[in-house]
Amino acid sequence: MAPSPLIRPVQIDDAPAIHAIYAPIVANTAISLELEIPPVEEIARRINAVSSEFPYLAALLDGHLAGYAYGSRFRSRAAYDASVEVTVYVGQEFRGRGVAKALYAALFDALRVQQRHMAFAVITLPNTESVSLHEAAGFEPAGVWKEAGFKFGRWYDVGCWQKCLAGD
Repeated sequence: MAPSPLIRPVQIDDAPAIHAIYAPIVANTAISLELEIPPVEEIARRINAVSSEFPYLAALLDGHLAGYAYGSRFRSRAAYDASVEVTVYVGQEFRGRGVAKALYAALFDALRVQQRHMAFAVITLPNTESVSLHEAAGFEPAGVWKEAGFKFGRWYDVGCWQKCLAGD
C-alpha cells in the first residue's frame, strides 16, 4: 500500500517548492490561465496574503513537497464571506498517488472550522483529470463560462464546480 502524504500548513520557506510545481503548469498548460510565471518572491507574497485569512496546506511525500491547496476569497462583498474558492496543484511526478484527495480532505476540514459554507472550484476546460478529481471529492457542476480566458493563441471555456461544506 502506498504511503499517505503528510499534510501540514504551508510555510514561507515552501515558496521555491511551490514555484517548482506551479511554473511548468503556467508555462506549458492552460490548467492555470496565468500568463506569466510568477517569481518565487511573488509566490511568497501570495502565501502570506492567503494564509493570513484562509488555510494554505502542503502535502509531503517521499520527503518532497508533492502538492499544495488553499482557500481564497470567492467574491469581495461581505455576503459572500462564507463562500470560498479552492485550489489544488500536485507536482507531475506525484499525480495519481492520492495527494490531491488528501489535500482537499484536510482543506475542507479546515474550512469547516472557519465556518465556510460553500466551496467553489474553477477549472479551465477541457481538463478531465481535474473534473474527475473534483466530482470524486463531492463537487457538482455549477456552470460554464464560454471563452472566458485567452492563452496560447486560443480561447478557453472555464467551468465552475461547487461543494457544500455544511453537513458533510
